[in-house]
Amino acid sequence: MWLFQTDGTLVPFILRLALGIVMFPHGAQKALGWFGGHGLRGTIGFFNSQGIPVPLTLLAIAAELLGSLGVLFGLFTRVAAFGIACVMVVAIVTVHAKVGFFMNWSGTQKGEGYEYHLLALGIALALIVGGAGLWSFDAAIAR
Repeated sequence: MWLFQTDGTLVPFILRLALGIVMFPHGAQKALGWFGGHGLRGTIGFFNSQGIPVPLTLLAIAAELLGSLGVLFGLFTRVAAFGIACVMVVAIVTVHAKVGFFMNWSGTQKGEGYEYHLLALGIALALIVGGAGLWSFDAAIAR
């Protein structure tokens, strides 16, 4: 089945680790309140104040938390990467594009640019196309 097929190389494994490690803390902030986050209730409240409905907020949180775990373990990698890709596209379009490309390294911009989001989107797209690679549950299921 295409969903689980992968080329079994090291490159997707490296991409999975990078994306999963970077995305997990963001999902854990929103869902669990870890890493200085506000947890599920606080995240829902903030997103609601920005006009984002609760069901879409929960989808974004699930994409970041469960998606990052799926990517890390290579389980339903394409689905997990798709969820992360969607969150990155929405973040770019609704929040970060107006700030510009660069992150706010010097503290002089009014917000963060979209370079991080574009990089995460590129990695997610590579995983959607190529699959999970070595040492993944997807590869084991495909066998």
